[in-house]
Amino acid sequence: MKPKDTEAEILKAAEQEFMLRGFDGAKTASIARAAGVTHAMLHYYFRTKEQLFERILTDKMNLMGRSVLTAFGNPGLPLLERLKDGISRHFDFLVENPDLPRFIINEVFSRPERYEIMRKGVSRIIDKLMQNVQQELDSMAAQDEIVPVDVRMLMLDVVSLNIFPFITYPMIKPLLGDIAADRERFFEQRKAENIEVIMRRIKK
Repeated sequence: MKPKDTEAEILKAAEQEFMLRGFDGAKTASIARAAGVTHAMLHYYFRTKEQLFERILTDKMNLMGRSVLTAFGNPGLPLLERLKDGISRHFDFLVENPDLPRFIINEVFSRPERYEIMRKGVSRIIDKLMQNVQQELDSMAAQDEIVPVDVRMLMLDVVSLNIFPFITYPMIKPLLGDIAADRERFFEQRKAENIEVIMRRIKK
């Protein structure tokens, strides 16, 4: 029998608790109970609720950053193919973490200082990536292959298009009828649509 990974169990239970109740509503006693550990054991691994929260948030931001970096940083693919792959990977990350966008927005509005935690989690990866992609975009625009593009605006387009369906799905589902009835199919359609929109945005 595989030995229990206590830290992983605590993190899994804590993620569910935070996503459901937010930081202020989350209870460490509930997290310990869901993880199958004592309250004292939870505090042995994570001394405070704040520390546990920051660990989950940092892990999520790093995971997203690495996923996008892997796509955009693949030197074996042309930039436009990497862009498609990056959009797809970011969307797939959201499919696996559908409550994360709404959770982050709620936490940032209620506690603006949390933005700094998230910024640090991705800035080291994303800043260099954006610089490199901008150089490639400028080169392609100079060769009249694409329209001139500011990579910051392009990434904002990608993030906005990808995140919106997850934040608004409970509201838009009744409005869209059968197109949104099958959640999995709807999100696959949205991913393809988002890629198409971005490609049309930059191509001549």
